[in-house]
Amino acid sequence: MEYEFQRFSLPRTISRSAVRRLLTDHAEYGGWELARLRLYPDGTRKVELRRRIIRVRSRSASDFRPMV
Repeated sequence: MEYEFQRFSLPRTISRSAVRRLLTDHAEYGGWELARLRLYPDGTRKVELRRRIIRVRSRSASDFRPMV
């Protein structure tokens, strides 16, 4: 499986409930899941989200058969 990642920092001034709301929105509407959240002693948070990359396999003209 391949994943794409999104990383960002959140300042300590953002409340815990606001962070939860932000991460929930990313999960529900963007298909992201939480890969890592690090809370530092100064209160800042480093967030890493990931989601699967879905690749569509292309088909060549020889793969198509006429319908009879």
